[in-house]
Amino acid sequence: MIVITNPVAVHNEISIIRSLFESGLELLHIRKPDYSEAEMISLLTAIGSDFNSQLVLHSHHHLSGSFGINRLHNPEAEIEKANFALSASTHSIAEFNALENNYGYAFLSPVYPSISKPGYHSEINLLESVKERTNFNTKLVALGGISQQNITKTLKAGFDEVALLGTIWNSTNPLENFKLCQQTVHSF
Repeated sequence: MIVITNPVAVHNEISIIRSLFESGLELLHIRKPDYSEAEMISLLTAIGSDFNSQLVLHSHHHLSGSFGINRLHNPEAEIEKANFALSASTHSIAEFNALENNYGYAFLSPVYPSISKPGYHSEINLLESVKERTNFNTKLVALGGISQQNITKTLKAGFDEVALLGTIWNSTNPLENFKLCQQTVHSF
């Protein structure tokens, strides 16, 4: 299971992130599109080097070397990608199917109406479109509106994994929500 950070700072964010890792979080995508380099350095430093192998950078990819992070999301062309585990974002099964084989996994979103972005939804039924999947070299990760209530349905539809954002960061108890989602994934 993957968690993506809230795009903006959240109260007790570092404490929540550490608790998520201590509870078994595999990967945390650091998605802070409006963060300056200094803010990103501060965030990565606060999270701590114990978790660098489980962090995925969405921006400021050039900081990966300084922090020993070897996972990049949608990396820019100028970065030598050979030494990194790569992931990408897609919004249709055709886009996912067309990915090069160097991506370990890719998000397909939004599968359900977004929890964190009210009104954001797909014009097509992404659960149905998974039947048209031809790319089996890249793991298919569901994103968008994922919650404990729909994880089983999502995995049964053919997704390999799920990614959580709104169900964690819009919750009054992010850690408890994570654990409930984790239980559902593990029972599938």
